[in-house]
Amino acid sequence: QVQLVESGGGLVQAGGSLRLSCVASGTIFSLNTMGWYRQAPGKQRELVAAISSSGITNYPDSVKGRFTISRDNAKNTVFLQMNSLKPGDTGVYYCNCKHPWGIDDWGQGTQVTVSS
Repeated sequence: QVQLVESGGGLVQAGGSLRLSCVASGTIFSLNTMGWYRQAPGKQRELVAAISSSGITNYPDSVKGRFTISRDNAKNTVFLQMNSLKPGDTGVYYCNCKHPWGIDDWGQGTQVTVSS
Protein backbone atom coordinates (compact mmCIF):
# COMPACT_ATOMS: atom_id res chain seq x y z
CA GLN A 1 0.00 0.00 0.00
CA VAL A 2 1.33 3.39 -1.02
CA GLN A 3 1.69 6.00 1.69
CA LEU A 4 2.56 9.65 1.12
CA VAL A 5 3.39 11.77 4.14
CA GLU A 6 3.69 15.54 3.71
CA SER A 7 5.36 17.97 6.05
CA GLY A 8 6.58 21.55 6.09
CA GLY A 9 3.39 23.55 5.90
CA GLY A 10 2.65 26.45 8.19
CA LEU A 11 1.94 30.14 8.50
CA VAL A 12 4.20 32.60 6.73
CA GLN A 13 4.04 36.28 5.83
CA ALA A 14 3.73 37.39 2.24
CA GLY A 15 7.15 37.38 0.58
CA GLY A 16 8.35 34.54 2.76
CA SER A 17 9.37 30.99 1.92
CA LEU A 18 8.39 27.46 2.87
CA ARG A 19 9.71 24.07 1.88
CA LEU A 20 7.34 21.14 1.69
CA SER A 21 8.46 17.52 1.78
CA CYS A 22 6.66 14.32 0.88
CA VAL A 23 8.03 10.91 1.76
CA ALA A 24 6.65 7.96 -0.17
CA SER A 25 6.56 4.32 0.83
CA GLY A 26 5.16 1.17 -0.70
CA THR A 27 6.09 2.09 -4.26
CA ILE A 28 9.04 2.07 -6.63
CA PHE A 29 9.45 5.79 -6.22
CA SER A 30 11.83 6.40 -9.10
CA LEU A 31 9.29 5.19 -11.66
CA ASN A 32 6.56 7.63 -10.68
CA THR A 33 5.71 11.15 -11.69
CA MET A 34 5.40 13.15 -8.48
CA GLY A 35 3.42 16.32 -8.06
CA TRP A 36 2.09 18.91 -5.69
CA TYR A 37 -1.46 20.18 -5.85
CA ARG A 38 -3.25 22.75 -3.76
CA GLN A 39 -6.84 23.42 -2.87
CA ALA A 40 -8.09 26.72 -1.53
CA PRO A 41 -11.46 26.99 0.24
CA GLY A 42 -14.27 26.87 -2.28
CA LYS A 43 -11.95 26.15 -5.19
CA GLN A 44 -10.96 23.10 -7.15
CA ARG A 45 -7.71 21.30 -6.52
CA GLU A 46 -5.04 22.56 -8.92
CA LEU A 47 -1.59 21.46 -9.96
CA VAL A 48 1.27 23.63 -8.73
CA ALA A 49 4.25 21.52 -9.76
CA ALA A 50 5.13 18.12 -11.18
CA ILE A 51 8.34 16.23 -11.84
CA SER A 52 8.61 13.18 -14.05
CA SER A 53 10.67 10.08 -13.40
CA SER A 54 13.35 11.58 -15.69
CA GLY A 55 13.34 14.92 -13.86
CA ILE A 56 11.29 16.99 -16.28
CA THR A 57 9.35 19.63 -14.38
CA ASN A 58 6.08 21.38 -15.07
CA TYR A 59 4.59 24.49 -13.46
CA PRO A 60 1.53 26.62 -14.10
CA ASP A 61 2.20 30.28 -14.86
CA SER A 62 0.88 31.28 -11.43
CA VAL A 63 3.90 29.79 -9.64
CA LYS A 64 6.55 29.71 -12.35
CA GLY A 65 9.74 31.37 -11.14
CA ARG A 66 8.66 31.18 -7.49
CA PHE A 67 8.19 27.45 -6.83
CA THR A 68 10.70 24.68 -7.48
CA ILE A 69 9.97 20.98 -7.33
CA SER A 70 12.75 18.45 -6.86
CA ARG A 71 13.10 14.81 -5.95
CA ASP A 72 15.57 12.59 -4.13
CA ASN A 73 15.00 9.07 -5.36
CA ALA A 74 17.44 7.62 -2.82
CA LYS A 75 15.22 8.98 -0.03
CA ASN A 76 11.84 8.45 -1.76
CA THR A 77 11.17 12.13 -1.21
CA VAL A 78 9.82 14.98 -3.30
CA PHE A 79 10.24 18.60 -2.27
CA LEU A 80 8.49 21.85 -3.09
CA GLN A 81 10.46 25.01 -2.42
CA MET A 82 8.10 27.97 -2.35
CA ASN A 83 9.54 31.48 -2.46
CA SER A 84 7.96 34.92 -2.69
CA LEU A 85 4.74 33.53 -1.30
CA LYS A 86 1.52 35.44 -1.81
CA PRO A 87 -1.80 35.32 0.06
CA GLY A 88 -3.25 33.65 -3.04
CA ASP A 89 -0.95 30.68 -2.41
CA THR A 90 -2.91 29.82 0.70
CA GLY A 91 -4.47 26.38 0.71
CA VAL A 92 -4.03 22.74 1.54
CA TYR A 93 -1.11 21.28 -0.38
CA TYR A 94 -1.32 17.65 -1.41
CA CYS A 95 1.42 15.35 -2.56
CA ASN A 96 0.49 13.27 -5.60
CA CYS A 97 2.06 10.07 -6.91
CA LYS A 98 1.15 9.15 -10.46
CA HIS A 99 2.07 5.55 -11.21
CA PRO A 100 3.14 4.49 -14.71
CA TRP A 101 -0.05 2.47 -15.10
CA GLY A 102 -2.20 5.53 -14.48
CA ILE A 103 -3.25 5.18 -10.86
CA ASP A 104 -2.95 8.19 -8.54
CA ASP A 105 -2.21 8.18 -4.84
CA TRP A 106 -2.56 11.19 -2.55
CA GLY A 107 -1.16 12.35 0.73
CA GLN A 108 -3.29 13.71 3.55
CA GLY A 109 -2.38 17.33 2.82
CA THR A 110 -0.56 20.05 4.67
CA GLN A 111 -1.91 23.55 5.31
CA VAL A 112 -0.07 26.57 3.94
CA THR A 113 -1.30 29.97 5.05
CA VAL A 114 0.21 33.17 3.71
CA SER A 115 -0.72 36.33 5.58
CA SER A 116 -0.69 39.77 3.99
